[in-house]
Formats: sequence, C-alpha cells, structure tokens
Amino acid sequence: MVAFRRWRAARPFWGGLLLALGGAEILLTQKASLKVVMHIGMQGLAGYLLPLLMLICGLLILFNPAQRLFYSVLGVLFSLGTWLTSNLGGFFIGLLLGVVGSCLAFGWLPNQEPRPARSWRRRSREPVRQP
Repeated sequence: MVAFRRWRAARPFWGGLLLALGGAEILLTQKASLKVVMHIGMQGLAGYLLPLLMLICGLLILFNPAQRLFYSVLGVLFSLGTWLTSNLGGFFIGLLLGVVGSCLAFGWLPNQEPRPARSWRRRSREPVRQP
C-alpha cells in the first residue's frame, strides 16, 4: 500500500485516471457495431477513435508523467471533439471527465511539497508566532 501511494504521488494520478475513465465511458455509450461504423464512414469511425485516443492519453499520463503537458493538451482536444462525434461527449459525462482530468494533469507540479495536515491536533501543537 505504501508503494502504491509513493507511485501515485509521483504522477498526476487523478488527472490521468479521470481522462481514461472519460474515454472509457464514451466508448461504452457507443451502441453501433463496428460493421455499421465502417459503412457509415469517417464520422462513425471518429466516434470510436477519439474516445480510444482519450483512453490512451489518460494511460500515458499515468505511466509517462514527464510528457503530461503534451498528453493533457491532446486529451482536452479529443474530449472536446467527442462533443460532435460521440453522442454529445457520452451524454456530457465523458466529456466533463475528460476535460477535468486533462486540466488536473496539466496543472500538476512534480516537485511540489505536500500540504500541511488540516487536523486540529496539528494546529494545537504548533507554537503561536507573535510579532
């Protein structure tokens, strides 16, 4: 469990996870079989391609955090593209998950110090500073 926490802290975990979940949700909302999509043409194929690329970008953010800026920009573009190609972005849920996840990954800083704990016990132990 400690190893997973250390791994998770070294990457934009929640951003990549939300982006991947958004792509998976949009893929699950597609009802047409692949045979129908091939007959429809590129518009139908893009309905499967963009969410798949969202899923791949989310996984790449998780496993290659050094390139998170590039993958998060691609992820938000793919997410916004699903508005037109994939049932209004998976009925808005996948679209919102993808955009929020991409924004979280874009804003993540790798060497940021952890926040101090918010518990009341910690505040009571700290000495009061007076000017």
